[in-house]
Amino acid sequence: MTDLVETLVENREMVQPNHANMLEVAHGGNVMKWMDEVGAMSAMRFAGETCVTVRVDRMDFERPIPVGDTAYITAYVYDAGTSSVRVRLVTEREDLRTREREKTTESYFVYVAIDDDNRPTSVPELTTGTKEGERLRTKALEGNGT
Repeated sequence: MTDLVETLVENREMVQPNHANMLEVAHGGNVMKWMDEVGAMSAMRFAGETCVTVRVDRMDFERPIPVGDTAYITAYVYDAGTSSVRVRLVTEREDLRTREREKTTESYFVYVAIDDDNRPTSVPELTTGTKEGERLRTKALEGNGT
């Protein structure tokens, strides 16, 4: 069994001009790629196996991330099946000079754990042994409509 808080992964990506669209903000495809990578890290941390993306339940872009700011991405596993792993991802725009953060994007990804032959393999049971873990799981379930 793996506790939810053990799956928490946080990462930052500096938005450079080559990541931007013509409005000089992070291109949505780059944000999605960064989220997918961090989500996979969380899923693999939980499963102890390689995990591949099988579904994005939804992707809500609420506001842009300007060039020069960072995309601060948080991911954690909130549910698991036999071989599937559900991860909540939140991206915030962060100004490193002021440390101001503002939510920009939220999504829910599903990964599948695979073995050395690239076949689905079982994952452990997810537990929530802390109040923080229970709070995060509840927030994810409410936000994804599950």
